[in-house]
Amino acid sequence: MAACVLCRRVPRLCYLPGLRKDSTQAQHVPVKQKDETDDHEGKKGVLQHQDASSQGGYRLYYNPSSYHYSVWNSGTSQSQTDNDEDEPCISTLAPSFWQQSNRYSVSCSRHLSSSKNTLLDLAFNKGPEPEMPSVSPYYRKPTLPDVKVDTRAFLKCRPGYASITLDLTQRPRSIEWEEALPLLQKVTILKGSMKPCDVSQFLVELSHLHPDKMSLVRSDQRFIMLLRYSVENLRLFNDLQLLEVLQSFVWLDMPCAHTVLGLYEAELCRRANQMSLHQLLLAADLWRCIGRQVPQFLQHLYDSVRLHLGQMGVPELVQLLYIMGEGRRSPKDLIYPVEQHLMRHLQQLYPEEVGAVCLGLFKSQTSISEGSVTRIVDKAHSLVEDMSDFAMVNVLKFLRFSYLYHRAWLQAMAQEVPRRANRMGVKGLMHVALACSALHYRDDNILMAIAERVPSLVPHCRSKDSCKLLWAFGTLGFLPVQSPSFYLSLTEALRRRKAEFQRYPEHLLTGLLGLAFVSEFPEDLIALALSPDFVNIALKSTQLELKKDLFTLDEAVALELPQWSGPRLSCELREEVTEMLWKFAQSDVCQKPEVQEAESALQDLLGGEKFVCKRMILPHTRSIDLEVHLDTTGQPIPVNPASHTATLSPENSSSTFPSHQGWGRMNIGVTITEELLAQLTNTKNTPEPLTPSSTIKRPTSLHRVEPDEGGRLFDTGLDLTSDIIEILAKPSSRGSAPQNFKGTVKLGIQVSSRNHYCYHSQQLLGLHAMKRRQLKLAGYTVVELNHQEWSPMLRKTRAEKLAYLHCKVYNSLR
Repeated sequence: MAACVLCRRVPRLCYLPGLRKDSTQAQHVPVKQKDETDDHEGKKGVLQHQDASSQGGYRLYYNPSSYHYSVWNSGTSQSQTDNDEDEPCISTLAPSFWQQSNRYSVSCSRHLSSSKNTLLDLAFNKGPEPEMPSVSPYYRKPTLPDVKVDTRAFLKCRPGYASITLDLTQRPRSIEWEEALPLLQKVTILKGSMKPCDVSQFLVELSHLHPDKMSLVRSDQRFIMLLRYSVENLRLFNDLQLLEVLQSFVWLDMPCAHTVLGLYEAELCRRANQMSLHQLLLAADLWRCIGRQVPQFLQHLYDSVRLHLGQMGVPELVQLLYIMGEGRRSPKDLIYPVEQHLMRHLQQLYPEEVGAVCLGLFKSQTSISEGSVTRIVDKAHSLVEDMSDFAMVNVLKFLRFSYLYHRAWLQAMAQEVPRRANRMGVKGLMHVALACSALHYRDDNILMAIAERVPSLVPHCRSKDSCKLLWAFGTLGFLPVQSPSFYLSLTEALRRRKAEFQRYPEHLLTGLLGLAFVSEFPEDLIALALSPDFVNIALKSTQLELKKDLFTLDEAVALELPQWSGPRLSCELREEVTEMLWKFAQSDVCQKPEVQEAESALQDLLGGEKFVCKRMILPHTRSIDLEVHLDTTGQPIPVNPASHTATLSPENSSSTFPSHQGWGRMNIGVTITEELLAQLTNTKNTPEPLTPSSTIKRPTSLHRVEPDEGGRLFDTGLDLTSDIIEILAKPSSRGSAPQNFKGTVKLGIQVSSRNHYCYHSQQLLGLHAMKRRQLKLAGYTVVELNHQEWSPMLRKTRAEKLAYLHCKVYNSLR
């Protein structure tokens, strides 16, 4: 028997390439038919303008919470459910270049940090989740496969992967059930007399059974007995036998939560220090193929990498990053050396390897330097035409995490995505759209190509896919009129999968808010989202903060559907969230220099603190405004904070900045427009003083004029007298306001940032477009202090600021 076993052991070594040293055989590894395309992957984006005209390194932080992964428990695999793609919380893993000064950061997560420049605080930062039951308590319609993707295509790139990975396409020669029965019978005969080599041999032989018969052998009592004997001999296995048994578990399709696997993990951890780096990488890959998360074993692998980093070539490095991604973790002390090693080998990478590197960094939420991110995407850009769709999408995922705006790559996407869209699956298209929305990059060629493809893929859409697509398109302001079938088909898809929202309420809120951005309100789905039962489910979530999303949806419905008779949130919950948002705004956006300077200057312009109220006019939009009231003649009216529903107390209604009295007597230069210059120079011939209705339009051309020693500002000889300053600072004439204004005119003055717009565009992002729309519905006139105008004004004189604000406020009355 022993001789027979020895003879039969020889050929099976070909199925364990990790034990062959200096192997030169290339590995061809197509997809294992498990849904790795769900990414199991790894959301605040960082958007940096790379052109010289960008003012001060603008970056965007974006972190929609339903786009985050839960942390897997040891010994469990990720459930193939709607959470299989969610990313881990990255609030503590932000790339180093996020830490640089950024006055226009945007926080977009479903936790308290909401109003940094007011992008929607959507979604998620999850903590560890309990192991999900194997059968969902909620009915879930199966999702049909759409496009098969080779998620391990990078293993085909070079022979070196043969010694550290399992080629899932090189399945052992199948044996029939009749051939397996004698093996099982031998188990009952030998029983406790089996040697370690016998146990490993039996398991390897049984793993050759045809896949259709694997359930039969796993349920056979003799196989269960064999597993027990394998545990008894566990410490007697040599490293070769241990890895062979682990490989047999892959082919046997052992359930990832099987208790026996926990014992094997413990044994591998025990002997990890004596195993080679290649053996550890192979074992990690086998665990990946089994689908089991083994964080303790991976820590031993990472410890070994630190000792053998200099011995790692390209295959070992790429495979390490792949394993880190599948393990959803990157050890902090390993990030820098791996980053440096990656930069040294970057130019040697093939297209699919670049995609694998990006996916590994993305899934593990590994934060590397801005320069390294740029170099990786530069490399990807040089290979983009040769990349598979999967690899291309992985680069976009990495950009979504690192959120470095890479103009050349995104311009290439404007060509590649329309060319490839017809052959891409819904998950890939969803990630393309999600990356574009995270980077605030709107390209209608990309969006239209996705919109035309998605309706045909709706049967393959999970509720998560549909909701994220709606969110991304709504954020980018892609209106339903541009592709009615896109919005109709996805909305109908949500209706067909209503039951899934009982388990994943965050997805429904994500989709409905995306629809609200473009003024779409499916009343049946809204009634579900605001129903008491659904609200209770959402509020019970311990991983997500969904109160603010419920509040945003509820208040949007109240404003845009005035006849709404469906359910609403309780007053107590609305007040709680309003207070929560205002407290955060006070500590964050209210302290921004551009906001404080605008408030202070408006107080000087209008006559004091009582005429300017800094508050959240629409708290559900998670942003503040400077509220000003004017009467029909253009005269300011005191704003009474007590009359507002926002939680703004009188003592907080004004800035702590001191009032700049006597600014008009300062001998300073003034930036002035041609129209204002014309009006000023014609003052002598004008019998009436300047009135609000005669003030200038928004400056179109600005000229800096330095004062001379005599205080004269213009070649015309006009002095900036106290009378002119008074006219600019505060209108004194009555009866000149537009006659179509009846009663009090309420102005909502917004200090905008470039993060309110799509990149290099005047297209407002979804939340801000919705806010403008709803401010008008609430009876306000929106006055925007555009960042392109107001930011430069911060460096100018007080007189120039007041002249600019005067124009803004009184032009709004026209």
